[in-house]
Amino acid sequence: MADWDMKDLERLDEARRKMRQAAPRMIGTGLALLILGWLATGIYVVNPGEQGVIRQFGKWVSTTEAGFHYHLPWPIQQRDVVNLKEVRSAEIGFRSYSRYGENVVQRVPQEALMLTGDINIITAQVIVQYQIADPVKYLFRLRDPDENLRAATEVALRSAVGNATIDKVLTVGREQVQEETRGLLQMLLDDYRSGLLVREVKLQKVDPPDQVQDAFHEVVRAREDLEKLINQARGYREDLLPKARGEAQKMLRAAEAYQEERVLRAQGDSDRFLAVLEEYRKAPEVTRDRLYLESIGRILPRVQKVILSNQEGVMPFLSLPQAAAEAASARSAGSGLEEMEPVRLLRRGSAR
Repeated sequence: MADWDMKDLERLDEARRKMRQAAPRMIGTGLALLILGWLATGIYVVNPGEQGVIRQFGKWVSTTEAGFHYHLPWPIQQRDVVNLKEVRSAEIGFRSYSRYGENVVQRVPQEALMLTGDINIITAQVIVQYQIADPVKYLFRLRDPDENLRAATEVALRSAVGNATIDKVLTVGREQVQEETRGLLQMLLDDYRSGLLVREVKLQKVDPPDQVQDAFHEVVRAREDLEKLINQARGYREDLLPKARGEAQKMLRAAEAYQEERVLRAQGDSDRFLAVLEEYRKAPEVTRDRLYLESIGRILPRVQKVILSNQEGVMPFLSLPQAAAEAASARSAGSGLEEMEPVRLLRRGSAR
């Protein structure tokens, strides 16, 4: 047993001796591995749409684009990788979150209550969509950029609402209020040198005071009815105008045809007059008699003829056109009446 114990002690001493000999190498190898691991922490990747910001002892020194990069390990240098394409949102007047799988919206009255230009109180809920445009300004200019964005949005929205009436904010002027808020908010953020770019300002919900909500809803419905009537009137106009234009074109064409007819007729009359004038110059007497006879031939058939008698007593009256019509009717009906004796035109005072 004693011999066995001596052998064990010898082995233990040998192991200790080897360990003492190998200890420097092991420590050196461990330190080398630690140093390599420490140096490897400076390797990083910047994805497309991102930028890397390098700080040396807390101070910005450089900005890197997409790709593989290296910086001195902590605590000498540090990196922040910022996503420039991500569209972020900030909620003003409310906060939304998920609870037990359901979306919950909680109102924030101190942010939502606003005063309009006509001294009315409204509650407004707004979502601001923005992106990081300058990562260096975003990281180092403001202590809390997101909170500063929320505060600046309140200022811009209150200013825009204060320049509008309650009717405008609740109905037709919402888009104008949104655009005015966006412009003023961007100006404030640029003054702060925040490095943020405002993409859109959306009025989610704008309500009047609870006491007059019903009345304002009636106004909104009335405006919707008005828009409906306006659209109907425009439709009627679009239907009526083509017909009216067609009728106008028809009247114009008829007038042009009438004008052409009158011009041609006048030209014909003029040519006829010139021809008669030429004949008159050649034979004045003959032409004058011919014109007189033609005129009498046109006039006399249209003159009513009356027979007068020079005998005393009741003067009979006979209308020749009526008598001729009755005679023609009798002949066509075969009534057997005798033909009327031709009537002579007598001058008063003549004896035949």
